[in-house]
Amino acid sequence: MLINAEHLLQYQRCKRRPFLDINADKSQRDAPNDLLAKLQQDKIAYQRGILAEFSYEQPKYPPKDYAAGQAATLELMQRGVEYIYHGLLLSNYQDWVATASDNYTLVSRPDLLIKQPGESCFGNWMYVPANLELGKRPKQEYQAVAAFHAQALATVQGVAPDRAWLLLRTKDSGYPVDLAKWTPQMLQILEEFIQSLQLSDAPEMFISRQKCNLCHWYSQCYAIAQSQKHLSLLPGVTPVRYTQLQALSLTTLESLAKTNPETLEDLPGFDSIVASKLVIQAQSVIEKRPLILTNHRRREEIIFPSPIELYFDIEAQPDLELDYLLGVLVVNRQNNTQQFHSFLAETPEAEELIWRQFLDLVWQYPEAPIYHFCVYEFDTVKRLAKLYHTPNSSVNPILNRFVDVYEELIHNVALPVESYALKAIARWLGFEWRDKEASGAKCIYWYDRWLETGDRTFLEMIQRYNEDDCYATLNVKDWLANFFNMNAA
Repeated sequence: MLINAEHLLQYQRCKRRPFLDINADKSQRDAPNDLLAKLQQDKIAYQRGILAEFSYEQPKYPPKDYAAGQAATLELMQRGVEYIYHGLLLSNYQDWVATASDNYTLVSRPDLLIKQPGESCFGNWMYVPANLELGKRPKQEYQAVAAFHAQALATVQGVAPDRAWLLLRTKDSGYPVDLAKWTPQMLQILEEFIQSLQLSDAPEMFISRQKCNLCHWYSQCYAIAQSQKHLSLLPGVTPVRYTQLQALSLTTLESLAKTNPETLEDLPGFDSIVASKLVIQAQSVIEKRPLILTNHRRREEIIFPSPIELYFDIEAQPDLELDYLLGVLVVNRQNNTQQFHSFLAETPEAEELIWRQFLDLVWQYPEAPIYHFCVYEFDTVKRLAKLYHTPNSSVNPILNRFVDVYEELIHNVALPVESYALKAIARWLGFEWRDKEASGAKCIYWYDRWLETGDRTFLEMIQRYNEDDCYATLNVKDWLANFFNMNAA
């Protein structure tokens, strides 16, 4: 059986995914989504930009002919080529771990093999591996993969490299990986992975929205989780907390809902507030109704309507560090009107212009609260103010009017939902977006497509989605106000 660095990378993120990649029916995988395609394109473009700085050679061999790939790579290494792109190295797991009872072929394809002085089977030179990663931080999974490539390289050239490199999207030239630290950890992770492959069933799934949404097995795992009413679908159940609940045999909604919160509050990952909230959350899902939290607090701006209210939502392109759409819904409760304002930067250079337009609008209503969902809008206003040298006297009064509907909700109410994302809550209330498949991630892809093609259809879809986000925030805020008033006692 072949094991490659991608398997090791994915195993660190999800123990189930690489098992399915190797053993499951690939026809059951989800179709690639637009955001994943964009990330892959971004990584290719990033790597091309880095590789343009090197004079490299790449081994040529028929697809999936690994023996030919290694032979072509060794020929380049024997010639002492300075930089080798996507060289292929093969080794046996038993050569790495002497006590291994089963043998596996380990396939290593580091992005670069870099020649440096030293002694190896090739002569008075050796190679060190480098990987080009789209991330900006040297994550654990990146460093473990770098150690994987270094171990494979040591087997082939007869000497262990003294370091491996990560080339990240930062201003630094590279990040050196401490192989003395990461090689033992990599071997332990690899051993655990191989043990999991020897089981007849895939490891238990744990649905984590941020990690799972881009996985091609998501639909399959989610369907199983729903059928089992798996606790990972309960908001507030993290992997650490789930492990603690398992140890207490609290693996069902019913058992958790009947638990005394004091049983949980001293466990790792819990405290008295988390324990109480999680139990009430389970009760809310079972009873299919919202419940007031025990330590709730209510803000006056939520309970009492204002004559004029503003609802604010932003669309951004993180790769460009650009906030290109500032949407504001003006709700006038005196004359019962609603007007949406879409401040759109059609080019990155127009960000400052839409920032000034936003300021002009919100200052037309100096007493109006500004409702938003999650902290991003608040943080972005501070960022834009600093970036464009806006006086504190013009910004601080605006920030003081911000009301985070998300924060008010999660500190006061448990809802029978799987997520406290705006979409999940608004849809539970019956609100629907006009474009069913629209999302913040899709908007990132659409804005890139707009910049590439000039097709205004992409801008129109983004503006429509942003307007719907503002109306969804209005719906959630109004529901929360009514719920507070009905439960005033």
